[in-house]
Amino acid sequence: MDSTKPIKALIVDMDGVLWRQSQPIGDLPRIFQKIRQRGLRITLATNNATLTVEQYLQKLASFGVQLTAEQIVNSPQAAAVYMTQHFQRGSTIFVIGKDGLRQEMLKQGFNITNGQEHQNVAAVVVGMDWDLRFEQLCQATLLLRSGAEFIATNSDRTFPTPQGLIPGVGAILALLETASDKKPIVVGKPDPLMYQIALERMNVSPSECLVVGDRLETDILGGQQLGCQTALVLSGVTTAEQAEAWIPSPNLIRKDFEEVIDHL
Repeated sequence: MDSTKPIKALIVDMDGVLWRQSQPIGDLPRIFQKIRQRGLRITLATNNATLTVEQYLQKLASFGVQLTAEQIVNSPQAAAVYMTQHFQRGSTIFVIGKDGLRQEMLKQGFNITNGQEHQNVAAVVVGMDWDLRFEQLCQATLLLRSGAEFIATNSDRTFPTPQGLIPGVGAILALLETASDKKPIVVGKPDPLMYQIALERMNVSPSECLVVGDRLETDILGGQQLGCQTALVLSGVTTAEQAEAWIPSPNLIRKDFEEVIDHL
């Protein structure tokens, strides 16, 4: 760590750092108590688009951690910012994704279609969907080939579970890209938008913030590109060998989130 720039705030990933699906990683109430004792501000930032901010707060509460809505940034929020900048509210879109993505799009005034009509669909917006059907992939492909824009919440190829890694949004995107001959615009990490939202909310500069994540090509790369200090945890998708090969190296590489906090 760069001792000349003391850490005032944390931007922390969730899947693979705080939990693997419904299984917490470590004693989360104790970890967050340590964060409070050190006087650190914290924002959780996730590429996972399946849950709403309120649902994330409920999940944290079920693990004994109380946060506020301002302390959660997710890729549907980033997607909503991008969509409102590039598409008129009221535009019709086709969504592959769960409540977190769908509700954010509806909140911003977009109309969600089932994709049966191919005319006047402005964009296909893709996030994680545990219940994805082949029919949805067919509709998305037809819409993309008919001229709809291709927007994705993130490109994480895998997703950490207690049983191991399963396909992530990146795997869905690879199928659609192959079928449609169109590349997606990805708005989640490593794109800086989510981190910029978090830094603004916490009123800190990038050099005063430590980004903590389990994925090199999203969490760590995004933090490095923005000028944040970075800490990689090995409790998610990245192995120690992969971490050692990453250039430039994260400022910290630790077994889990609690070891990162104990180092600060």
